[in-house]
Amino acid sequence: MKFTQNLRPRQGLLKALTLVFLLSVSVMPLNVLANESEKATFNSTNTLQTILTSSHRSEQNRLRDKYRHPIQTLEFFGLRPNMTVVELWPGGGWYTEILAPFLAPKGQLIVTNFADASKSALAFQEKLAANPEVFGKVKVAQINSPNELTLAPDNSVDLVVTFRNIHNWVKAGYAEQVYAAAYKALKPGGILGVEEHRALKGTSLQESIKTGYMSEDGVIAAVEKAGFKLVGKSEINANPKDTKDYPGGVWTLPPTLSQGQKDRQRFLTIGESDRMTLKFIKPKAP
Repeated sequence: MKFTQNLRPRQGLLKALTLVFLLSVSVMPLNVLANESEKATFNSTNTLQTILTSSHRSEQNRLRDKYRHPIQTLEFFGLRPNMTVVELWPGGGWYTEILAPFLAPKGQLIVTNFADASKSALAFQEKLAANPEVFGKVKVAQINSPNELTLAPDNSVDLVVTFRNIHNWVKAGYAEQVYAAAYKALKPGGILGVEEHRALKGTSLQESIKTGYMSEDGVIAAVEKAGFKLVGKSEINANPKDTKDYPGGVWTLPPTLSQGQKDRQRFLTIGESDRMTLKFIKPKAP
């Protein structure tokens, strides 16, 4: 009898401890699952739309979708999930965040980065390394323009894209070398997709270099001189509100807003720049 009486409190304590343990076990997976659900996960079922809404993109980057129209732009260029794609001068990686997960399951993304130890080059490399779930399959082509511009093996790439870089290449004096490198890397029939700030007709080259707005006719002529053929234009990224006459050039507008608080709301209302969107092909041999 005494034994039974002593056992009952212990049995009660054991039951309580067991209940606490079971409750803790049942709760822990929910926390883990909650944390896991916040991570970006990608596979071959992902579309550009699901990638745009994924948690790996910052709210700041998502807000620019209305100006940059990434889905329409990439579809105009003919992006497919099994392609090998080179992104030239990716900057902070705004488009890389979209291209990398889209191509990872079946394709390949190659991005250029400067071979030097500049702040921008290191920052971009750190961005890639910090998120292997998104960028783990991205290949980096180290460049040292204009002398070292090998993007990929010759005739191996389906699509080369560049977003708002040409004004910098022209200013630096090596735009022709970049076009030649893209031509060399692309397969016959491969596509070069170009997005660039668009100048008013009649704008001189000197004024374009100063303001960042490039002549559409001038860009087409320069790219075709490298051997490409223009096969399409789109007004996806046009902005009729952009008057292109600002004191700080294109950098007056978002996202840079170089004038600070001066007329800030006016420039926010205008939005990002008016842009040409062009599609070129590397012709197949006759």
